Amino acid sequence: MISDSSIHEKNGQQQQQSYSSVNFKRKRICCSCVGALSLTLLFLSITTREVSSFTTTSSNNIHNNIKNIYHSTNLLSYNTKTKTKLFSAVKDDQVQEKEQQVKSKEPNTNKNDDDEKSETKTPYVIARGDGSTGGGGLPMPKQMKNKDKPAEAEDELVRPKVGAEMPEGRPSWFHVPAPSIDPKSRYTKVKDSLKDLNLATVCEEAQCPNIGECWNGGTGTIMLLGDTCTRGCMFCAVKTDAKPPPPDPFEPFKTAEAVAEWGVDYIVLTSVDRDDIEDGGASHFGHTVELLKMKKPSLLVECLVSDFAGQLSSVETLAKSGLDVYAHNVETVERLQSFVRDPRANYMQSINSLKHAKQTNPNLYTKTSVMLGLGETDEEVIQTMKDLREMADVDVITFGQYLRPTEQHLSVVEYVTPEKFQFFQKKGEELGFKYVASGPLVRSSYKAGEFYIKHMIDTERKAAA
Repeated sequence: MISDSSIHEKNGQQQQQSYSSVNFKRKRICCSCVGALSLTLLFLSITTREVSSFTTTSSNNIHNNIKNIYHSTNLLSYNTKTKTKLFSAVKDDQVQEKEQQVKSKEPNTNKNDDDEKSETKTPYVIARGDGSTGGGGLPMPKQMKNKDKPAEAEDELVRPKVGAEMPEGRPSWFHVPAPSIDPKSRYTKVKDSLKDLNLATVCEEAQCPNIGECWNGGTGTIMLLGDTCTRGCMFCAVKTDAKPPPPDPFEPFKTAEAVAEWGVDYIVLTSVDRDDIEDGGASHFGHTVELLKMKKPSLLVECLVSDFAGQLSSVETLAKSGLDVYAHNVETVERLQSFVRDPRANYMQSINSLKHAKQTNPNLYTKTSVMLGLGETDEEVIQTMKDLREMADVDVITFGQYLRPTEQHLSVVEYVTPEKFQFFQKKGEELGFKYVASGPLVRSSYKAGEFYIKHMIDTERKAAA
């Protein structure tokens, strides 16, 4: 019986013989080619240089010479250690040589790259863009154009859109104070007190660029009724839900405690829209204002509220709560309302709520805010100011640059220049507003404006007394 080892040994011998046979054939082919080439070279050499000696040399000497050349080229053509063929190496050398020749003919672009970059290096601010190019918005839909106006004027009107082209870069005038990292700073004190009491602020939720300025000054804008809105305006970064969690019943008490701890003289309260609550949260606001006034009667309270879905009874509830400034934002000009705000909000609904607040409590100061850079025209902004003064007798108006919070929000149509903001401030003062805050980084509630409004209220009340 044949053992497995003998079978494997026999198979191994056969396999080794087959490998040897293949190698031998490869060697014969290679040697034949090299031998033929050698004979040709030898023949040419002999015919050109040694014709005379060739005739006198015997055939045996020729045979020996050919044999020696054949043997030497054979050794060069096949290396038993590296298995490398001569012709492959020669071919590779030729290819490399040709590639080097081609590269040598090409212009050397890398040589002076650093020099060219250093000579034409563009400043970072210009390279990233200064906001003066790009953007522009989209044309108004044909069905929304005003037939009473000239076609050329209507064709020039634009609107914002999510995903539209943004201006390239951002202007240099967008500079704000950075939040303090000092553990003993007022910024840290405000942040810690809000965290301890589990209170939300519009400063954080809406990604306000002035958070450093306000919190460093020791105050923030507290957002009541939770941090989730029932509406989905296309400019706002606050999270939304059709059914947010119910309001915290202890929130008014927590707010009063936080404000008392800050030791401020002017506080702004705002909220998300709560269309899921019967009165829109007006009674919750009123309770908070009452507690704040009990803690500190001299405290001035501004409430930046929703339109309460047009419920004038809710406007009355808040107007009679003891607050000092009733604020509600129209946000943009009338033409752009449907592109910017939630469908449940509209231009006249906002103006009527401001009007009713002043009618309910004539001692109130009413305030609103308009974002610029969404495609509005100068004429539309001026008309908005006229409507607010003539229809609602609004006292304070602010103008600020719209900044896109994320790519899922409306793109900026243009960055409005500081000179244009000054123009609107002057126009607003001419139209009779008691105070106009207008600038790229102005927001509806910010500390610099609070100081002026407080001074204005205190001065007028002393004069009236």
